[in-house]
Amino acid sequence: MGEVVEPIKRFRGANAAPSDFKSPPPPPPTQHIAFDRHELREILNVYGRLVASGEMRDYAIDMLKEKAVFSLFRRMGEVPTYRVEKDPKLRNRQGAYAVITATGLILKRGHDLARVLSVLDKRLKLVTN
Repeated sequence: MGEVVEPIKRFRGANAAPSDFKSPPPPPPTQHIAFDRHELREILNVYGRLVASGEMRDYAIDMLKEKAVFSLFRRMGEVPTYRVEKDPKLRNRQGAYAVITATGLILKRGHDLARVLSVLDKRLKLVTN
């Protein structure tokens, strides 16, 4: 008995070379807004003083497409007590940096991060009479 065997066909075509079929290009990387080294240093300095005074215990950093957020927590597992946000879209208006409370109240907004963070920084000041 003669069995009929079908010839094997190549999926890509019989005459195509392997170099003719290239994989699709990878998708473009998504751009996220982030804090640079100097901004993080300023934020972490203030955060360190708040930890030393016992006011804060934890933090989180979120890098989103629209803005970067540094959240400060009084206790782990709660909503952030304060958020330091960097929103480049507001750079030419009120300023890219803002300190926001848990209720959404904007404490300070501006172009200079150190000046905006001064709302959180409770350093001892010399008082003279």
